[in-house]
Amino acid sequence: MAKATLEQWRMFKAVVEHGGFAGASVAVHKSQSTVHHAVQKLEAALQIKLLEVKGRKAFLTDSGRLILRRAEFLIEEASKIESVASTLSEGIESTLKIAVDEVFPSATLYQALAKTSELYPLLKIELVQSVLTGANELLNDGVVDLAISSIPIYGISCSMLCDAEFIAVAHKDHPLHQQTEQLNFRDLKLHRQIVVRDSANHSNQDEGWLGADMRWTVSHLQNSIDMVNQNLGYAWLPKTQIADLIESQTLITLDLEQGTTRTLNLYLMCNDTDRLGPAAQEFKQQLVALTYYN
Repeated sequence: MAKATLEQWRMFKAVVEHGGFAGASVAVHKSQSTVHHAVQKLEAALQIKLLEVKGRKAFLTDSGRLILRRAEFLIEEASKIESVASTLSEGIESTLKIAVDEVFPSATLYQALAKTSELYPLLKIELVQSVLTGANELLNDGVVDLAISSIPIYGISCSMLCDAEFIAVAHKDHPLHQQTEQLNFRDLKLHRQIVVRDSANHSNQDEGWLGADMRWTVSHLQNSIDMVNQNLGYAWLPKTQIADLIESQTLITLDLEQGTTRTLNLYLMCNDTDRLGPAAQEFKQQLVALTYYN
């Protein structure tokens, strides 16, 4: 039998977060005496001192600091259970929010969405295009239900979907194609590179080799494709999205000493599979099946 209640743990956490009983009482919508009594009962049940009160401030003891870490995990898990129960009680979710890295094959994405919509025709879909860690940030912040990203987040549900092959290309009339020998990094530094900016608000990571002194940075992959297609620079671009331009020889692969291709793994992630509604679960299954067979 548990010696403490979840409500007591929540009040204890609130006191720590708000620096005292007065602030905690406002946060949890309880009287100050109620919060104080809850923490006292918690300490009595555990037979350890969790807080030291100095003036109007409450400070964690060493034991309290250790206990708080465990309590936060307990509170978070309880919140997840409540969220799962809420999802089950509500039935089918009304909206599915997905963050998708721009390099993911759009045809596969649209096919998975179409198949899901056949089963859930009233489901509203919200797609957010992202670059690099942008999808991760949206998932971590709870803005989206699912994220497709090239950068896995460990500790949550994360499954590999497919590979995205990038090739170094430039317009057929670009000066880099005039050289008779294989190109090295020194050759590339003499020309403008088009790179794509990370769409996350708290990251400055960009996509591509960043050794070029002349560099244009854009926010979307399509901007990069358009600029290379207009002979404004060279770039590493996903092969599936420039296949027609390669086939028509509008864009030509650069002959690089270090290799002309590189591969990114793409992952499907969610914070907690059990919290996904039936429509999100269906979309997840469709996407995994489509990428497996393709």
